[in-house]
Amino acid sequence: MNIQPTDLPGVVIITPRVFKDARGFSFESYNAEKLKAHSIEMVFVQDNQSCSTRGTLRGLHFQLPPMAQDKLVRCVRGVIWDVAVDIRVGSPTFGRWVGAELSAENFRQLLVPAGFAHGFCVLSDEAEVLYKVSAVYSPAHERGIAWDDPAIGVAWPIAEPLLSDRDRGAPSLADYLAGTPFVYTVG
Repeated sequence: MNIQPTDLPGVVIITPRVFKDARGFSFESYNAEKLKAHSIEMVFVQDNQSCSTRGTLRGLHFQLPPMAQDKLVRCVRGVIWDVAVDIRVGSPTFGRWVGAELSAENFRQLLVPAGFAHGFCVLSDEAEVLYKVSAVYSPAHERGIAWDDPAIGVAWPIAEPLLSDRDRGAPSLADYLAGTPFVYTVG
């Protein structure tokens, strides 16, 4: 398992060791002990899976404490551009984002800790995304920020995405800040 840090501390790209032969492939998609060896200790309690068509953009989503979620995201069919945005007030990387291409072919996963908003867009005809979360889904705690907020400036590789009504009406990061519970603390 290869753990690659990103420009946002805590957000990492995980590439498992894949064994391929004439029959196909096999790999560990999750191993708590191997992650613990890299100081990544999260308990995942729910798996979510979505299927979306080309041009769909989902995000930027997160859940509020006490239902805040760490996410381990992978694409099991197709290709996505996956993004994490630091929404922790006071963080040296507040408002910054990182993105990674995840696909069924590259086996990469993006680890998105609580305190970061998450979103992805679909680059293939269809894509199935599977992600582990550390807290169960709670509609009362679910929030989002605008996918196209110019203050964040995510370089999405699609110009006119297919959006849900909720994502289309999400507030800017500045509008969200008034009541944010995500505050950066050192250590």
